[in-house]
Amino acid sequence: MKRVFGVKKDKEPPPSINDASDRINKRGETVDEKIKKLDAELSRYKEQLKKTRPGPAQEAIKARAMRVLKQKKMYEGQRDMMYNQTFNLDQVAFAAEGIKDAQQTMSALKSANKELKGMMKTVKIQDIDNLQDEMMDLMDVSTEIQETLGRSYNVPDDIDEEDLMGELDALEADMGTETEADGVPSYLQPDLDAELNLPSAPTGNAAPGRSNVHAEDELGLPAVPRASLRD
Repeated sequence: MKRVFGVKKDKEPPPSINDASDRINKRGETVDEKIKKLDAELSRYKEQLKKTRPGPAQEAIKARAMRVLKQKKMYEGQRDMMYNQTFNLDQVAFAAEGIKDAQQTMSALKSANKELKGMMKTVKIQDIDNLQDEMMDLMDVSTEIQETLGRSYNVPDDIDEEDLMGELDALEADMGTETEADGVPSYLQPDLDAELNLPSAPTGNAAPGRSNVHAEDELGLPAVPRASLRD
């Protein structure tokens, strides 16, 4: 059967935009080479016209130069047309690449959207609010614990600050009256009576004829009475 009807040939895929653009660019390079050759020929005819006197020879050179100039214009027209075609192909290729980028962007967004939806199912706003409230309660409890542990047990709460300031001023005044000899305040000086364990001076009623005022020595002790000789 294949010998009778033959085998169906597979269709060749259509040329891509890049293939078409490359083909046109190669043709344009060929046309550019032809234009360069014609420019060189025109330059030669121009030099000949400068050296040739007016007459039949000069007219023949002009005719050949005119023919070359017409060919050059034709090739330039073809080159401009191919340049326009290449520009159009570049525009189409740019648009096609833009569509491909848009398709990839859409695919990426769809995949990210699907993944985001799956993640949002595990995260609820109510759970976040409850967690925030619980954290705030824990912070309040922690603050109360710190304040309780830092409370002082020796300082009463009902002490007046003005009274404390008054005592502080009196203490500073007392410290200012310290002696220059030893530099010890009076309230820090030792009690000599207590250290010597001496009895205090009697304060009872004195006998008649005796004075109830007893002299004291420099240490604050009762003075020893001295005998007096009578005449």
